[in-house]
Amino acid sequence: MNNRKDAVYARQSIDKKDSISIESQIDFCKYELKGGNCKEYTDKGYSGKNTDRPRFKELVRDIEQGLIKRVIVYKLDRISRSIIDFASMMELFNRYKVEFVSSTEKFDTSTPMGRAMLNICIVLAQLERETIQKRVTDAYYSRCQKGIKMGGKTPYGYKLASTVIDGVNTKMLVADPETANHVRLMFEMYAQPNVCVRDITRYFSNQGITVNGKDMYRGTATVILKNPIYAKSDLELYEFFKTQGAVITNDAADFNGINGCYLYRGRDVIESKKTYLKGQMLVLAPHEGLVSSETWLAVRKRFLGNETFGGKRRSKSTWLAGKIKCGRCGKALVGVHGNGYSETLYFRCQKRVQNKSCKGCGTIRVRDLEQFIYGEMLKKMGEFQTLTGGNPMKTNPKLTALNVEPTQVETKIEKLLETLTGASPTLLSYANGKIEELDTRRQGLMKAIADMSAEVVSQEKITRITDHLDNWDTATLEDRRLVVDGLMTKIRATSENVQIEWII
Repeated sequence: MNNRKDAVYARQSIDKKDSISIESQIDFCKYELKGGNCKEYTDKGYSGKNTDRPRFKELVRDIEQGLIKRVIVYKLDRISRSIIDFASMMELFNRYKVEFVSSTEKFDTSTPMGRAMLNICIVLAQLERETIQKRVTDAYYSRCQKGIKMGGKTPYGYKLASTVIDGVNTKMLVADPETANHVRLMFEMYAQPNVCVRDITRYFSNQGITVNGKDMYRGTATVILKNPIYAKSDLELYEFFKTQGAVITNDAADFNGINGCYLYRGRDVIESKKTYLKGQMLVLAPHEGLVSSETWLAVRKRFLGNETFGGKRRSKSTWLAGKIKCGRCGKALVGVHGNGYSETLYFRCQKRVQNKSCKGCGTIRVRDLEQFIYGEMLKKMGEFQTLTGGNPMKTNPKLTALNVEPTQVETKIEKLLETLTGASPTLLSYANGKIEELDTRRQGLMKAIADMSAEVVSQEKITRITDHLDNWDTATLEDRRLVVDGLMTKIRATSENVQIEWII
């Protein structure tokens, strides 16, 4: 024990003008030795957020072997900025009777007051680190909301170009002619109900098309197809993300059908933004999208409807497979025979079958529910054709008039804002009230426009659906599925209730 040595530990994260060098730290520490000898431990390029540092680990091993009697540092945060890590170190020092000295803060761990002051300084060091982290996070989200690109790989189909946003030099995306066409092809293929992701990857492989020099796999294709960065964002897309619970930073009027979107993880959201939209942050980007909002939404809704079954794995026993979900737990309903020798098919909740963790959907005969859904589809198409006069492409005069009104309201708001300069308190109160009233009116108009725009469906699609419905008895299983895919995103059913989520 008498052969124990003094140890000097120094750490520096990165070289900066306002940071003290490793050499200077050691010089300060050696002053405490009054000419005595010591063993030096230095870690350069390591953060103080934890103790995962090679030379620090060596110091700990030497302490545990009884080789160290005193540890000297320039400041206590050279050891760690974490109060938990530092508390563990103090416990280690006490266990092996090692003194701790901070050369600039003059701590004496042999006295109660010295230990108390040390703990206070540890708390303050951690508070400073957490404050810095919050400032960095706030700055990140502030830049996100302005549409500034926040790093990461350049999305397939785009290349980078310099731009300036709110006085900040940054990068924006511009379409890469060749790969942008590949992205458009992917969306066009998957928008077809009978095409699955595997079909797309197989086609790209056969054509020798790669993504960033690598073969395209299902995971890569799925990420691309779910990314709103490619969508020409309009009111329909705005309403979709709004109904999914996303936080939209831009006004509905900004969704002009041209720009793409950035989707960022929400501040307090843990789930992946690729599969979970509630609380995620949607921001209009300065670049142009590559695919129409209608195509992007058709693709996204297919993903939402495929929680359990893929297009090529759907059951051949019912044309509702892949769409029909348990009304209690949301898992897929599968068609099963009532018993070993019965030909009657019943829907059963997959979660109920697997582990009985769901009460189940009750008694639902497959053929009875198919007949009910067929009747509901006939009613829906009848309502739709009545609404559009039999021609879904026909211009809607009410929609045209509604599109003009938001501009008129914006003009009134701007005029009121101009009157506020130098206005009296009475006039300010009146103007603010009118502005709030007009803004409420504008938001209502945008919602009405979005709802009415969502009713516009292509003539080709309606013709195909109507033809299959009129010849339902002779339609193939795939034709019936095409109709279901074109009319609805999901069906939630129990023996007491059936809910259909319609596309049109």
